[in-house]
Amino acid sequence: MGIGLVHAKQKLDQTLSVRMGKAVATAKVPKGHLAVYVGEGNRKKFVIPISFLNHPLFQHLLNRAEEDFGFNPPMGGLTIPCSEEYFMTITTTILNCL
Repeated sequence: MGIGLVHAKQKLDQTLSVRMGKAVATAKVPKGHLAVYVGEGNRKKFVIPISFLNHPLFQHLLNRAEEDFGFNPPMGGLTIPCSEEYFMTITTTILNCL
């Protein structure tokens, strides 16, 4: 992982943690957010603001998820078929646009 990506991941973790407090560590998803599963093998759960759904970069990920899984995702929830690193890059970019 490059230094820029590590920094971006830390920034995203801090931003989401501040926005959601302890909810990230629990099974609860705070109002105005949704849980997504990310990864190509082992999937990791992320809690993101619903506002991400309107961003063109995130819509591209959703289109890819629809192509791969249709309406029957393997995790039973919204599953994004990309690497965790790519997801972090996209979400960091979106956060910087908000």
